[in-house]
Amino acid sequence: MKSPKRRVSAALLTLALVALPAPAAAAPAEAPGAPGTGSAWTTGGKEGFGTSAGTASKVWFTLGQGINHEVYYPTVDVANVQDLQYVVSDGAGFTQLERDHTTKQVTLIDPRSLSYRQTNTATNGRYRITKTHTTDPARATVLIQTRFEVLSGGPLQLYALYNPSLNNSGMGDTGATANGQLVASDGPVSSALAASTGFSKLTSGYSGSASDGYVDLSGNHVLDAQYDSAPASGNLVQLGQIPVGTDTTFTLALGFGGNRAAASATASASLTGGFTAADTAYRSGWHNYLSSLNAVPGSITGAGLTTQYNVALMTLKAHEDKTYLGANVASLTNPWGEAKDANGTGDCGYHAVWSRDLYQVSTAQIAAGDTAAANRSADYLFTVQQRPDGSFPQNTRLDGTNCWTSLQLDEVAFPIVLVWQLQRFDAAMWAKVKKSADFLVSRGPSTPQERWEENGGYSPSTIAAEIAGLICAADIAERNGDTASANTYRTTADQWQAQVTGWTFTTTGPLGDGRYFERIDGNGNPNDGQHIFLQNGGGNHDERAIIDAGFLELVRLGVKPAADPDVAAALPEVDSTLKVNTPNGPMWYRYNHDGYGETASGGPYTGAGIGRLWPLLTGERGEYELANGRSASAHLATMAAAANPGYLIPEQVWDRASTGGFTFGEGTGSATPLAWSMAQFVRLAHSIDAGAPVETPSVVKQRYANGCASVSAQFSVNATTTWGQNIFVVGDRPELGSWNPANAVPLSSVNYPQWTGTVGLPKDTTFQYKYLRKEGDAVTWESGANRVATATGCTLALTDTWRP
Repeated sequence: MKSPKRRVSAALLTLALVALPAPAAAAPAEAPGAPGTGSAWTTGGKEGFGTSAGTASKVWFTLGQGINHEVYYPTVDVANVQDLQYVVSDGAGFTQLERDHTTKQVTLIDPRSLSYRQTNTATNGRYRITKTHTTDPARATVLIQTRFEVLSGGPLQLYALYNPSLNNSGMGDTGATANGQLVASDGPVSSALAASTGFSKLTSGYSGSASDGYVDLSGNHVLDAQYDSAPASGNLVQLGQIPVGTDTTFTLALGFGGNRAAASATASASLTGGFTAADTAYRSGWHNYLSSLNAVPGSITGAGLTTQYNVALMTLKAHEDKTYLGANVASLTNPWGEAKDANGTGDCGYHAVWSRDLYQVSTAQIAAGDTAAANRSADYLFTVQQRPDGSFPQNTRLDGTNCWTSLQLDEVAFPIVLVWQLQRFDAAMWAKVKKSADFLVSRGPSTPQERWEENGGYSPSTIAAEIAGLICAADIAERNGDTASANTYRTTADQWQAQVTGWTFTTTGPLGDGRYFERIDGNGNPNDGQHIFLQNGGGNHDERAIIDAGFLELVRLGVKPAADPDVAAALPEVDSTLKVNTPNGPMWYRYNHDGYGETASGGPYTGAGIGRLWPLLTGERGEYELANGRSASAHLATMAAAANPGYLIPEQVWDRASTGGFTFGEGTGSATPLAWSMAQFVRLAHSIDAGAPVETPSVVKQRYANGCASVSAQFSVNATTTWGQNIFVVGDRPELGSWNPANAVPLSSVNYPQWTGTVGLPKDTTFQYKYLRKEGDAVTWESGANRVATATGCTLALTDTWRP
């Protein structure tokens, strides 16, 4: 659509020429149409990404759909670009976006560097665009070496179409032409787009409006209007024509700075230095990093997976911020970002820091030999994220401010475990660990949310982390002379270890033989049929019917022995309900009725969908198999097979026959890469070589290696009651209420007239107990002498009959 032209009469023009001694310069054209259409991000399914290995260049690029997606600067949680791609026109008959009109191939061109090349060939056979990506290790510049080839029917015109979304917002940008570059700004972030050839035409406008250069170009395949500035805040779009022939190679530079002048100077300096020099230094940085690590595991080299392993390690390092050292975001993506508002709403996406994910990354880095990175993360956790009460938030932005606002107790425990694994036993760290351990004792074991971040209650996976955290904290306490705290932590952990099965293992479930761990239980009574409302659109269900494989944390963290019979008994239900054999190997759902994934038709998740398969769960299962002396090589191979051509392992993969652009067993539009997935791959590889899970804290495993440090006392009493009456057990131990009826342990009537319940007791302790009946405020004790028992073994079954 052409812009309106200003007309003046010949008489007025003559008068003006007479009145002025010299011709006046033409006024710069300001783009109309602000603020333009609304803005969104791009799909979370990235095919490649990169950043320099050093800290001087604070810029990260992502690739997908054959083009550049989000670019982050100056920190890894600030997105500044929706997309950057080329537009091709013949000037008369067609105008095409390379994203929409080409067949695409992405290639990792250096197996020891995050160096990617995109090759896009026009579906009409007219042209090919080959792009090689790097960042300038000395500056905040993304460099794109581009070869444009006309394959038939030239000449053709080439344009760079840049859609900035600076400072995490797509609607606050202003832009202009300056010194032959396209510059833009939003608050503290500015960008400059420059080309080594220069631009022959430049324009800035507002998306979807008449000033949008792509809209103008699409109208008649000619760029008619050029606007020198777009001064009103809005959804800025910038377009620059690049002079090309039939085979032209040039470099595009996207530089960033605190203002437009700084961004422009950065882009210009990178172009002056040249793509080859920057790319050589970029690759050398990654080569040196990989060379500083432990030898590649035999499980990797023997399976031909060295490139996959190296990319996984580089991915973990690349997700660490360069200002807030030790802060690794979960993913450089915004899952299903194409359906998410980018209008400055403050959505963190996955570029936030979860202490749980950081633990996963750090344990992989420890195994690979990058203990320096893991130590930086431990310092970040306890310096930036830890709250005064010892808790850790659900997740944060890099500066420690809340992103989401819930509390997950495994995220309080994992930093303690990490510190223990790093042998950070000094007094200063102990003072911080004590706060977190005390918080766990006072708030656990029930958690406001478990690791899938949606529901609260008694979670096997969370309780496993809490127990491991307390045992690690006890060891650190003892090393610092605080035996009282050490005793408190161990006693609490032992009680929870003895009771975790009683809280979360149902014997009356509707799946399989009815005996398995639930995903989560609201009140610690796994047989009462309480309902759970899944917070992602998954519906309302009997909690006994919702399972996941989170209970395997009990083995991986050393809380239960590898051959624990209850853990083994739960696997058939997990596999029959959650396992899918994909073309790439077996994978598992998070849990049944999960609603976190694409819709049935493959549309983006916007609050309800169908949960898909998670490759990292294949890795977790592999660690369990290793702990039991079985092979996990197939699990490692499956994880590698789930990676895309850029060697990036996704959060989720498509779970059924290929349809709607998705391939069975391949990544979806969720988060690719997910740092946790890449970390699990690395850790599993080292675990295979070690013959056991390398993340298992030895101090935890040693305590519970014989199956228990305390005894799971399982009370069962046959008692008939009338409506409104309930049966309790009480005794001389604190765990049994210390003879106080108000603190008596409630029993379940699910198998009425048998009333049952489980209590964790210290081993080899002789105790006394009795049953009592409550009806409102009235308490009736059973008759006869106190019952006496001794807590021996790991499980103590007490079968009694009410004595009237």
